[in-house]
Amino acid sequence: MVAAMTGTGGPDVRGSGRGEAHVQSLGRGLAVIESFDADNEAVTLSDVARRTGLTRATARRFLLTLVDLGYMRTDGRLFSLTPRVLRLGYAYLSAMRLPQIAQPHLEALSARLGESVSVAVLDGSDIVYVARVATRRIMTVDISVGTRFPAYATSMGRVLLAALPRAELDRVLASTRLQPLTDRTIVDAGTLSQELDRVRSQGFSLVDQELEPGLRSLAAALRGRDGRVVAAVNVSTQAGSVRDDSLASYLPALLEAAAAISADLQATDR
Repeated sequence: MVAAMTGTGGPDVRGSGRGEAHVQSLGRGLAVIESFDADNEAVTLSDVARRTGLTRATARRFLLTLVDLGYMRTDGRLFSLTPRVLRLGYAYLSAMRLPQIAQPHLEALSARLGESVSVAVLDGSDIVYVARVATRRIMTVDISVGTRFPAYATSMGRVLLAALPRAELDRVLASTRLQPLTDRTIVDAGTLSQELDRVRSQGFSLVDQELEPGLRSLAAALRGRDGRVVAAVNVSTQAGSVRDDSLASYLPALLEAAAAISADLQATDR
């Protein structure tokens, strides 16, 4: 399950076809960092070379450079990331007002519903959690800020995908491998497209046990100053803890929180 959520491998940097301004060595170094995930916390040189598409010699140079810079450690055979890499994500979150603006609203929503609530943004074909209030652990994978899931199988992901311009949505879906994470996951492109049309029309997304068995979630959009969807907020619960109609009853509170967060975002952007 974790492998399905974090991707099937690191970014392949061969034949990127970038323009003249593209610094290939920087791209390769970042690809090496991104080749580590929950299923690959400590890996060999050969693993990194395979996951990035780099030669062993090139991968070795980048790994040892990252060790020298303190972003990685090694015992001579296995390489693993150090907490220093968190600085890269922290720089983004520090410059991003969304988590700080959303957090008090999430705390109030979670207290009102007694459920876990989160905010996520779209990154390619994945969602990335940027704020969260958890009442209990509801998945086999622990969710925290920075956790990534495939957008097509999540309520927040579908809200964000549905908000994309058609050309961009087509591009994202064309590069997405629709895998059955559960026996309920939509893996047919046509069916998914119809579902995104429905999400776009109704203004929210309800996903029932498509990401993981027993997990249900309801999501709505967060909008910036220009009215564009910039993120999504959701409430998640275990299937056995509420009836279908009970989860639907959370919608007014969720939409109210989404409107409040959006209003604060728009006021801050002025």
